Amino acid sequence: MDIEIIKSPSDGVIKMMRSRLFSKDFLESEKFDTVGLVQGKLVEMFVATDIAEKTAAVDVVEIKGICPQHFTMIAVLGDIASVKEALNNIAKEFKERVSQ
Repeated sequence: MDIEIIKSPSDGVIKMMRSRLFSKDFLESEKFDTVGLVQGKLVEMFVATDIAEKTAAVDVVEIKGICPQHFTMIAVLGDIASVKEALNNIAKEFKERVSQ
């Protein structure tokens, strides 16, 4: 699983995300200053979405892509503190699962 964070995403990042969302108007209506990106297997993205939404005041959207290995990506949107908290809990939860 790969996890990255973008503080104050540029217009180019927003355009790329908008072009890969199922709901094109989603980014228009939402207020956020940070984007957390999480990429992994589909089942991991369902679990990561659940963790993020239960952890902090964030919105999570699926990012469409073409990947023959069946990887997918989610974007965790919100303020910097909430996105960091959500990403840290995702990383912690998956680290703990691997070590069990």
